Amino acid sequence: MKKISIIIPCYNDSASVPNMYKRLMNIFRDQLSQYDYDITFCDDCSPDDGMTWEEIKRVCNADKKCRGVRNTRNFGIYRNPFAAMRYGTGDAVFMIYGDLQDPPEYLPEMIQEWESGHKVVMGVRSNQYYNLFFNIMRKAYYGIIGKLSNNRQIAGANGFGVYDASFVKILHEIDDVQPLLTGVVTEYGSNIKLVQVKLEKGGREGRSNLNFWGKYDAAMVSITSYTKMLLRLITFIGLLLGVLCILFAIVIFVLKILNWDTYPLGIPALTVGMFFLGAVQLFFLGIISEYILSINNRSMKRPLTVVADKINFEEDE
Repeated sequence: MKKISIIIPCYNDSASVPNMYKRLMNIFRDQLSQYDYDITFCDDCSPDDGMTWEEIKRVCNADKKCRGVRNTRNFGIYRNPFAAMRYGTGDAVFMIYGDLQDPPEYLPEMIQEWESGHKVVMGVRSNQYYNLFFNIMRKAYYGIIGKLSNNRQIAGANGFGVYDASFVKILHEIDDVQPLLTGVVTEYGSNIKLVQVKLEKGGREGRSNLNFWGKYDAAMVSITSYTKMLLRLITFIGLLLGVLCILFAIVIFVLKILNWDTYPLGIPALTVGMFFLGAVQLFFLGIISEYILSINNRSMKRPLTVVADKINFEEDE
């Protein structure tokens, strides 16, 4: 009997944990009864006075096929899911976030695609509950990353999906303190199948835990990890601006020589040009700083996560 490992990264998901477990059990009872399963909840030190961890413990005490992991602190949206995926021991690993934005009812369809030979079956969100600002920023981000990245980026994907055990084995070989799961999929995954997913929207469940800064951080990690052209573009733009400034200076010098008494000094123009060049320099300095920050984080060789507590894991693990 094949086994499916369910991996559920959690953060402030006390209301979702029992509902997630119930819905998964209904799926295995009604549609996937031919498969064995195990479920691993990974709590990224939720700041909710231990409510999420208490719900995980209740589920694990009721079903010994459920396991719980609690981190010593919050390690973030890259490190916790990536580390959680490594707990998957089944023939296939199904990763779903604990906020229940992505419905677990897509599991049977994804397993069917996996059985047909696909090594990675990833959900792509067909509806996004973003305001106008986030929609504009999201389109701009995927436009930039699509043009500059060496690897194809999957718009609307967050890692929700089914992964073959052979792909999960690759995750154990990656030594990166800031791994981006969707980037790893496009770089190392083979025979990828995309499934259109409709997000759920409701009360506390179905709402993303990511705020603006979380989304910004995700975008910066992706850009600094999978783009080289942006740094090279800075060089070309700097060279172009330098040439234009030299040409502008020559024109000003010639006009002043020809019209010494009547040609204005042009202080406003010089002031605007100075501030423009200063703004360009600060912008590109920020881009370079993001790359340096990414290099610095990766060079520290820190562990992905540190576990504070485990439930229902074998002693030899």
